[in-house]
Amino acid sequence: MGHSKEQLLARLQELQIDFARSDHPVVMTVEAQAKYVGNIKGALCKNLFLKDKKNRFYIVSALSETKVDLKVLSQRLGLGKGGLRMAPEEAFTEVLQVPLGSVTPFALVNESARHVSLVLDRGLKTQERCIFHPLSNDTSIALNARDLDKFLNSIGKTLAYVDLEANPPIGKDQPPDLAALVPSDAIVLPDLPEKASLLQGHEHSGHKLHNDIPTNNKSIIPAVVKSVKPSVDSQKKSTNVLGLANSFADPNKFVEEVLEKTSAIILSEIKVENAKQDGEQLGTALVADLRKRLSEELKSMATMFKNVAYTEGFAAGTCNQPKRL
Repeated sequence: MGHSKEQLLARLQELQIDFARSDHPVVMTVEAQAKYVGNIKGALCKNLFLKDKKNRFYIVSALSETKVDLKVLSQRLGLGKGGLRMAPEEAFTEVLQVPLGSVTPFALVNESARHVSLVLDRGLKTQERCIFHPLSNDTSIALNARDLDKFLNSIGKTLAYVDLEANPPIGKDQPPDLAALVPSDAIVLPDLPEKASLLQGHEHSGHKLHNDIPTNNKSIIPAVVKSVKPSVDSQKKSTNVLGLANSFADPNKFVEEVLEKTSAIILSEIKVENAKQDGEQLGTALVADLRKRLSEELKSMATMFKNVAYTEGFAAGTCNQPKRL
């Protein structure tokens, strides 16, 4: 179960974060919100909840007037022109644990959302205060970017303020400038063709839609594709290779393998030294403690390693190429 609105506001008070609160009817658009927040000073914000083809999720928080081109943003993340689309409705409750129309950076306080990447509009820092829903769209709060940073730091979230209206060239000698923001610790699924009616590159605020509401949700579900069944030998070989590649591409799986091997070694050593039942019980307890204490730290280290390896590898590959005559 996710945090409630009151739990979040209590946490902000514990952090000594100053905010102005306005309770109002449920609102589903920025325009509707504007009618009820005149008693608090601040800039209205829109928040897009997005996913890529490999089921990695993103929250993009921006000033309401900032133009966000999903095609450009997708390219800057290294996902290609059509790599981003609105997240499906079920992801709001399963990943963020907030109702439709309530997505903001505060949703990242929930444990289920810790792998969601956050992209913040640089324009937020230019405002005295910015207005967000505190996990529920029947309330709005206004706070400054410095205090938003304080909250995000308290939950261990990386801060990334970017110029969302920029369109830098991307090519052979110019890698995607936002590639490090792709959540590499998410489960990587094989790409499947999807219907062409997805909302890609759509400027939602221009159409008066709410920040985070998915439209035509059925088009987000991948289509079922039939393929020719390979031979048994080739299928086993490709499965083994794919499994190995995914293990190293996904830090979660990589860490699980490390923990499994470590656990097996500890158990075997303890059972050799202690053939009695109490030795096995001791080994099980040690393994449980080991997994609990090292899991998150190793996942974080593996994610950092992958991001650095990507950046350094790309730079080395482009810099070391022979010059053409």
